[in-house]
Amino acid sequence: MPDGPPGVGRRTEVRGADGVDFGYALRVVRVPWFSARMGVRTAAVTLVLFLVALASAVVSIRFGEYALTLGEVVAALTGSGTEFHRMIVVEWRLPVVVAAIVFGALLGIGGAIFQSLTRNPLGSPDVIGFDAGSYTAVVLSLLVFGNGDYWSLAGAAIGGGLATAFLVYVLAYRRGVQGFRLIVVGIGVSALLGSVNACLITRADLTDAMTVGFWGAGSLTRVSWNSMVPSLAVAAVIVLAAALLAPSLRRLELGDDAAVAHGTRVTAVRPALMVVGVATTALVTAAAGPIGFVALVAPQLARRLTRSPGVGVLPAAATGAALLAAAHFLAVLVAEFHRPVPVGLITVCLGGLYLIRLLIHESRRTYGVSG
Repeated sequence: MPDGPPGVGRRTEVRGADGVDFGYALRVVRVPWFSARMGVRTAAVTLVLFLVALASAVVSIRFGEYALTLGEVVAALTGSGTEFHRMIVVEWRLPVVVAAIVFGALLGIGGAIFQSLTRNPLGSPDVIGFDAGSYTAVVLSLLVFGNGDYWSLAGAAIGGGLATAFLVYVLAYRRGVQGFRLIVVGIGVSALLGSVNACLITRADLTDAMTVGFWGAGSLTRVSWNSMVPSLAVAAVIVLAAALLAPSLRRLELGDDAAVAHGTRVTAVRPALMVVGVATTALVTAAAGPIGFVALVAPQLARRLTRSPGVGVLPAAATGAALLAAAHFLAVLVAEFHRPVPVGLITVCLGGLYLIRLLIHESRRTYGVSG
Protein backbone atom coordinates (compact mmCIF):
# COMPACT_ATOMS: atom_id res chain seq x y z
CA MET A 1 0.00 0.00 0.00
CA PRO A 2 1.28 3.52 -0.66
CA ASP A 3 2.76 5.23 2.38
CA GLY A 4 2.15 8.78 1.15
CA PRO A 5 -0.89 10.96 0.50
CA PRO A 6 -3.45 10.05 -2.18
CA GLY A 7 -1.94 10.11 -5.65
CA VAL A 8 1.61 9.51 -4.41
CA GLY A 9 2.99 6.01 -4.46
CA ARG A 10 5.60 4.25 -2.39
CA ARG A 11 8.99 5.84 -1.78
CA THR A 12 11.87 3.73 -3.09
CA GLU A 13 15.64 3.97 -2.91
CA VAL A 14 17.77 3.38 -6.01
CA ARG A 15 20.97 1.45 -5.43
CA GLY A 16 23.73 0.45 -7.80
CA ALA A 17 24.70 -3.07 -8.71
CA ASP A 18 27.19 -3.11 -5.84
CA GLY A 19 24.56 -2.01 -3.33
CA VAL A 20 25.74 1.59 -3.09
CA ASP A 21 22.94 3.99 -2.27
CA PHE A 22 22.77 6.80 -4.80
CA GLY A 23 20.63 8.90 -2.47
CA TYR A 24 18.02 8.97 -5.21
CA ALA A 25 14.62 8.82 -3.51
CA LEU A 26 11.72 8.18 -5.87
CA ARG A 27 8.02 8.67 -5.48
CA VAL A 28 5.44 7.39 -7.91
CA VAL A 29 3.07 10.22 -8.85
CA ARG A 30 -0.33 9.12 -10.14
CA VAL A 31 -2.93 11.35 -11.71
CA PRO A 32 -5.70 10.40 -14.15
CA TRP A 33 -4.27 9.00 -17.42
CA PHE A 34 -0.68 9.51 -16.23
CA SER A 35 1.84 8.03 -13.79
CA ALA A 36 5.57 8.56 -13.42
CA ARG A 37 8.39 8.04 -10.97
CA MET A 38 9.90 11.31 -9.83
CA GLY A 39 13.18 11.71 -8.00
CA VAL A 40 12.72 14.09 -5.09
CA ARG A 41 16.33 15.30 -5.18
CA THR A 42 16.24 15.51 -8.98
CA ALA A 43 13.14 17.70 -8.91
CA ALA A 44 14.65 20.00 -6.29
CA VAL A 45 18.01 20.32 -8.06
CA THR A 46 16.34 20.92 -11.43
CA LEU A 47 14.17 23.68 -9.98
CA VAL A 48 17.14 25.36 -8.31
CA LEU A 49 19.18 25.23 -11.52
CA PHE A 50 16.39 26.81 -13.56
CA LEU A 51 16.09 29.54 -10.91
CA VAL A 52 19.85 30.12 -11.12
CA ALA A 53 19.57 30.44 -14.90
CA LEU A 54 16.68 32.88 -14.55
CA ALA A 55 18.49 34.97 -11.92
CA SER A 56 21.68 35.11 -14.02
CA ALA A 57 19.68 36.19 -17.05
CA VAL A 58 17.82 38.96 -15.22
CA VAL A 59 20.97 40.34 -13.59
CA SER A 60 22.90 40.28 -16.89
CA ILE A 61 20.25 42.55 -18.45
CA ARG A 62 21.58 45.35 -16.24
CA PHE A 63 24.90 45.54 -18.06
CA GLY A 64 25.71 47.04 -21.45
CA GLU A 65 26.60 50.35 -23.05
CA TYR A 66 23.68 51.85 -21.13
CA ALA A 67 23.74 50.50 -17.58
CA LEU A 68 20.49 49.96 -15.70
CA THR A 69 19.65 49.29 -12.10
CA LEU A 70 17.98 46.05 -11.10
CA GLY A 71 14.83 47.99 -10.23
CA GLU A 72 14.72 49.56 -13.69
CA VAL A 73 15.11 46.11 -15.27
CA VAL A 74 12.25 44.66 -13.23
CA ALA A 75 10.09 47.71 -13.99
CA ALA A 76 10.73 47.39 -17.71
CA LEU A 77 9.94 43.65 -17.64
CA THR A 78 6.67 44.25 -15.81
CA GLY A 79 5.68 47.08 -18.18
CA SER A 80 5.91 49.92 -15.67
CA GLY A 81 9.23 51.42 -16.74
CA THR A 82 9.92 54.25 -19.15
CA GLU A 83 9.58 53.65 -22.87
CA PHE A 84 13.32 54.03 -23.36
CA HIS A 85 14.09 51.45 -20.68
CA ARG A 86 11.52 49.05 -22.09
CA MET A 87 13.11 49.34 -25.53
CA ILE A 88 16.56 48.52 -24.11
CA VAL A 89 15.35 45.66 -21.94
CA VAL A 90 12.56 44.07 -23.95
CA GLU A 91 13.67 44.72 -27.53
CA TRP A 92 17.46 44.53 -27.25
CA ARG A 93 18.58 42.53 -24.23
CA LEU A 94 15.69 40.20 -23.39
CA PRO A 95 15.98 38.03 -26.55
CA VAL A 96 19.67 37.51 -25.77
CA VAL A 97 19.08 36.23 -22.24
CA VAL A 98 16.13 34.11 -23.41
CA ALA A 99 18.48 32.60 -25.98
CA ALA A 100 21.03 31.87 -23.24
CA ILE A 101 18.45 29.89 -21.24
CA VAL A 102 16.79 28.11 -24.16
CA PHE A 103 19.98 27.31 -26.07
CA GLY A 104 21.71 26.14 -22.89
CA ALA A 105 18.80 23.78 -22.21
CA LEU A 106 18.95 22.45 -25.79
CA LEU A 107 22.68 21.81 -25.52
CA GLY A 108 22.14 19.99 -22.24
CA ILE A 109 19.47 17.81 -23.85
CA GLY A 110 21.70 17.00 -26.82
CA GLY A 111 24.60 16.10 -24.56
CA ALA A 112 22.40 13.87 -22.40
CA ILE A 113 21.09 12.01 -25.45
CA PHE A 114 24.47 11.23 -26.97
CA GLN A 115 26.20 10.45 -23.68
CA SER A 116 23.43 7.95 -22.96
CA LEU A 117 23.58 6.44 -26.46
CA THR A 118 27.37 6.08 -26.38
CA ARG A 119 27.43 5.24 -22.64
CA ASN A 120 30.46 7.48 -22.38
CA PRO A 121 30.86 10.91 -20.73
CA LEU A 122 32.88 12.01 -23.78
CA GLY A 123 29.94 11.29 -26.10
CA SER A 124 29.01 14.91 -26.68
CA PRO A 125 27.93 16.41 -30.03
CA ASP A 126 30.79 18.91 -30.00
CA VAL A 127 33.34 16.14 -29.32
CA ILE A 128 31.88 13.63 -31.78
CA GLY A 129 31.90 16.27 -34.53
CA PHE A 130 28.23 16.95 -35.18
CA ASP A 131 28.70 20.62 -34.27
CA ALA A 132 31.50 20.81 -36.83
CA GLY A 133 29.20 19.41 -39.49
CA SER A 134 26.53 22.00 -38.72
CA TYR A 135 29.14 24.77 -38.74
CA THR A 136 30.58 23.63 -42.08
CA ALA A 137 27.13 23.62 -43.65
CA VAL A 138 26.43 27.13 -42.36
CA VAL A 139 29.82 28.38 -43.61
CA LEU A 140 29.02 26.96 -47.05
CA SER A 141 25.59 28.62 -46.96
CA LEU A 142 27.10 31.99 -46.05
CA LEU A 143 30.28 32.09 -48.12
CA VAL A 144 29.50 29.92 -51.14
CA PHE A 145 25.75 30.26 -51.69
CA GLY A 146 25.26 33.66 -50.05
CA ASN A 147 22.21 32.58 -48.03
CA GLY A 148 22.15 34.36 -44.68
CA ASP A 149 18.49 34.32 -43.64
CA TYR A 150 17.42 32.35 -40.58
CA TRP A 151 15.63 29.46 -42.29
CA SER A 152 18.48 28.90 -44.74
CA LEU A 153 21.01 28.76 -41.92
CA ALA A 154 18.77 26.56 -39.76
CA GLY A 155 18.15 24.13 -42.61
CA ALA A 156 21.84 24.04 -43.51
CA ALA A 157 22.87 23.48 -39.88
CA ILE A 158 20.42 20.63 -39.31
CA GLY A 159 21.23 19.05 -42.69
CA GLY A 160 24.97 19.33 -42.09
CA GLY A 161 24.68 17.88 -38.61
CA LEU A 162 22.58 14.94 -39.80
CA ALA A 163 24.92 14.26 -42.73
CA THR A 164 27.91 14.27 -40.37
CA ALA A 165 26.08 11.99 -37.93
CA PHE A 166 25.33 9.54 -40.76
CA LEU A 167 28.95 9.63 -41.95
CA VAL A 168 30.33 9.05 -38.45
CA TYR A 169 27.84 6.24 -37.84
CA VAL A 170 28.74 4.47 -41.11
CA LEU A 171 32.49 4.79 -40.54
CA ALA A 172 32.17 3.56 -36.94
CA TYR A 173 29.90 0.61 -37.77
CA ARG A 174 31.52 -2.80 -37.26
CA ARG A 175 28.75 -5.31 -36.60
CA GLY A 176 27.23 -2.65 -34.42
CA VAL A 177 28.43 0.67 -33.07
CA GLN A 178 30.46 0.94 -29.88
CA GLY A 179 30.51 4.25 -28.05
CA PHE A 180 34.30 4.58 -27.92
CA ARG A 181 34.71 3.85 -31.63
CA LEU A 182 31.98 6.40 -32.45
CA ILE A 183 33.82 9.05 -30.42
CA VAL A 184 37.20 8.37 -32.03
CA VAL A 185 35.75 8.42 -35.56
CA GLY A 186 33.83 11.59 -34.70
CA ILE A 187 36.98 13.34 -33.53
CA GLY A 188 38.66 12.46 -36.83
CA VAL A 189 35.72 13.70 -38.90
CA SER A 190 35.61 16.89 -36.83
CA ALA A 191 39.29 17.56 -37.55
CA LEU A 192 38.68 17.02 -41.28
CA LEU A 193 35.73 19.42 -41.28
CA GLY A 194 37.79 21.95 -39.34
CA SER A 195 40.34 22.00 -42.15
CA VAL A 196 37.52 22.49 -44.68
CA ASN A 197 36.22 25.44 -42.67
CA ALA A 198 39.68 26.99 -42.46
CA CYS A 199 40.13 26.63 -46.23
CA LEU A 200 36.78 28.28 -46.97
CA ILE A 201 37.41 31.17 -44.58
CA THR A 202 40.95 31.90 -45.80
CA ARG A 203 39.75 32.03 -49.42
CA ALA A 204 36.78 34.28 -48.66
CA ASP A 205 36.53 38.05 -48.84
CA LEU A 206 38.10 39.72 -45.79
CA THR A 207 34.83 41.18 -44.52
CA ASP A 208 32.95 37.92 -44.96
CA ALA A 209 35.78 35.97 -43.37
CA MET A 210 35.79 38.23 -40.31
CA THR A 211 32.01 37.94 -39.99
CA VAL A 212 32.05 34.15 -40.22
CA GLY A 213 35.05 33.92 -37.91
CA PHE A 214 33.40 35.98 -35.18
CA TRP A 215 30.14 34.10 -35.66
CA GLY A 216 32.05 30.81 -35.39
CA ALA A 217 33.23 31.77 -31.91
CA GLY A 218 29.64 31.43 -30.68
CA SER A 219 27.96 34.73 -29.81
CA LEU A 220 24.50 35.50 -28.46
CA THR A 221 24.69 39.22 -29.17
CA ARG A 222 23.38 38.85 -32.72
CA VAL A 223 20.16 37.21 -31.50
CA SER A 224 16.99 39.30 -31.91
CA TRP A 225 13.29 38.57 -31.70
CA ASN A 226 13.25 38.09 -35.49
CA SER A 227 15.44 35.01 -35.13
CA MET A 228 14.44 34.05 -31.59
CA VAL A 229 10.72 33.57 -32.24
CA PRO A 230 11.20 30.85 -34.91
CA SER A 231 13.97 29.35 -32.77
CA LEU A 232 11.53 29.06 -29.86
CA ALA A 233 8.98 27.35 -32.10
CA VAL A 234 11.53 24.81 -33.35
CA ALA A 235 12.92 24.36 -29.84
CA ALA A 236 9.44 23.52 -28.52
CA VAL A 237 9.13 20.71 -31.08
CA ILE A 238 12.60 19.39 -30.20
CA VAL A 239 11.91 19.45 -26.45
CA LEU A 240 8.58 17.67 -26.94
CA ALA A 241 10.25 14.96 -29.03
CA ALA A 242 13.01 14.56 -26.43
CA ALA A 243 10.43 14.25 -23.65
CA LEU A 244 8.55 11.54 -25.56
CA LEU A 245 11.74 9.61 -26.28
CA ALA A 246 13.29 10.01 -22.80
CA PRO A 247 11.80 6.77 -21.35
CA SER A 248 13.16 4.78 -24.29
CA LEU A 249 16.55 6.44 -23.80
CA ARG A 250 16.68 5.21 -20.20
CA ARG A 251 15.81 1.68 -21.33
CA LEU A 252 18.55 1.77 -23.97
CA GLU A 253 21.06 2.43 -21.18
CA LEU A 254 20.32 -1.09 -19.94
CA GLY A 255 21.42 -2.59 -23.27
CA ASP A 256 19.62 -3.41 -26.49
CA ASP A 257 18.40 -6.82 -25.29
CA ALA A 258 16.89 -5.37 -22.11
CA ALA A 259 15.36 -2.49 -24.07
CA VAL A 260 13.71 -4.91 -26.52
CA ALA A 261 12.43 -6.97 -23.59
CA HIS A 262 10.76 -3.82 -22.24
CA GLY A 263 9.03 -3.20 -25.58
CA THR A 264 11.40 -0.64 -27.10
CA ARG A 265 11.86 -0.73 -30.87
CA VAL A 266 15.62 -0.18 -30.84
CA THR A 267 16.04 0.10 -34.63
CA ALA A 268 13.51 2.95 -34.73
CA VAL A 269 14.20 4.69 -31.42
CA ARG A 270 17.98 5.03 -31.74
CA PRO A 271 17.89 6.90 -35.11
CA ALA A 272 15.07 9.10 -33.79
CA LEU A 273 17.15 9.99 -30.73
CA MET A 274 20.14 10.80 -32.93
CA VAL A 275 18.02 13.12 -35.08
CA VAL A 276 16.68 14.92 -31.99
CA GLY A 277 20.18 15.16 -30.50
CA VAL A 278 21.64 16.61 -33.70
CA ALA A 279 18.71 19.04 -34.02
CA THR A 280 19.41 20.50 -30.56
CA THR A 281 22.94 21.57 -31.38
CA ALA A 282 22.16 22.43 -35.01
CA LEU A 283 19.48 24.91 -33.95
CA VAL A 284 21.91 26.61 -31.59
CA THR A 285 24.61 26.68 -34.26
CA ALA A 286 22.25 28.25 -36.80
CA ALA A 287 21.16 31.03 -34.44
CA ALA A 288 24.29 31.78 -32.43
CA GLY A 289 27.18 29.80 -33.84
CA PRO A 290 28.84 26.74 -32.30
CA ILE A 291 28.92 27.00 -28.50
CA GLY A 292 31.24 24.33 -27.23
CA PHE A 293 31.48 22.22 -24.08
CA VAL A 294 28.05 23.01 -22.58
CA ALA A 295 26.69 19.77 -24.04
CA LEU A 296 29.74 17.94 -22.68
CA VAL A 297 29.65 19.32 -19.14
CA ALA A 298 25.94 19.72 -18.40
CA PRO A 299 24.82 16.03 -18.30
CA GLN A 300 27.68 14.87 -16.07
CA LEU A 301 27.39 17.84 -13.74
CA ALA A 302 23.64 17.23 -13.49
CA ARG A 303 24.23 13.54 -12.70
CA ARG A 304 26.56 14.44 -9.86
CA LEU A 305 24.27 17.12 -8.45
CA THR A 306 21.24 14.82 -8.49
CA ARG A 307 23.28 11.75 -7.47
CA SER A 308 21.33 9.74 -10.02
CA PRO A 309 22.61 6.47 -11.51
CA GLY A 310 22.15 7.67 -15.10
CA VAL A 311 22.05 10.77 -17.26
CA GLY A 312 18.68 12.51 -17.02
CA VAL A 313 17.37 14.70 -19.83
CA LEU A 314 15.51 17.24 -17.65
CA PRO A 315 18.35 17.82 -15.13
CA ALA A 316 20.81 18.12 -18.03
CA ALA A 317 18.57 20.74 -19.64
CA ALA A 318 18.41 22.73 -16.40
CA THR A 319 22.17 22.49 -15.92
CA GLY A 320 22.83 23.57 -19.51
CA ALA A 321 20.53 26.57 -19.08
CA ALA A 322 22.28 27.58 -15.87
CA LEU A 323 25.76 27.14 -17.39
CA LEU A 324 25.09 29.17 -20.54
CA ALA A 325 23.20 31.89 -18.65
CA ALA A 326 26.11 32.16 -16.19
CA ALA A 327 28.61 32.21 -19.07
CA HIS A 328 26.65 35.04 -20.72
CA PHE A 329 26.64 36.93 -17.41
CA LEU A 330 30.42 36.49 -17.19
CA ALA A 331 30.79 37.65 -20.81
CA VAL A 332 28.90 40.90 -20.18
CA LEU A 333 30.96 41.48 -17.03
CA VAL A 334 34.17 41.10 -19.03
CA ALA A 335 32.81 43.56 -21.61
CA GLU A 336 32.30 46.12 -18.84
CA PHE A 337 36.02 46.22 -18.07
CA HIS A 338 37.62 45.25 -21.37
CA ARG A 339 35.85 44.56 -24.66
CA PRO A 340 32.98 42.31 -25.81
CA VAL A 341 33.80 38.61 -25.65
CA PRO A 342 31.73 35.92 -27.42
CA VAL A 343 30.09 33.60 -24.93
CA GLY A 344 31.51 30.65 -26.86
CA LEU A 345 35.02 31.66 -25.79
CA ILE A 346 33.92 31.65 -22.15
CA THR A 347 32.45 28.15 -22.43
CA VAL A 348 35.52 26.86 -24.30
CA CYS A 349 37.92 28.20 -21.65
CA LEU A 350 35.95 26.73 -18.75
CA GLY A 351 34.92 23.57 -20.59
CA GLY A 352 38.49 22.86 -21.66
CA LEU A 353 39.54 22.55 -18.04
CA TYR A 354 36.68 20.13 -17.44
CA LEU A 355 37.65 18.09 -20.51
CA ILE A 356 41.23 17.73 -19.27
CA ARG A 357 39.97 16.53 -15.89
CA LEU A 358 37.54 14.13 -17.56
CA LEU A 359 40.24 12.66 -19.81
CA ILE A 360 42.53 12.11 -16.83
CA HIS A 361 39.71 10.45 -14.89
CA GLU A 362 38.75 8.19 -17.79
CA SER A 363 42.37 7.13 -18.42
CA ARG A 364 42.82 6.25 -14.75
CA ARG A 365 39.62 4.23 -14.75
CA THR A 366 40.48 2.45 -18.01
CA TYR A 367 44.08 1.59 -17.24
CA GLY A 368 43.80 1.29 -13.48
CA VAL A 369 46.17 4.18 -12.72
CA SER A 370 45.93 5.31 -9.12
CA GLY A 371 46.49 8.77 -7.71
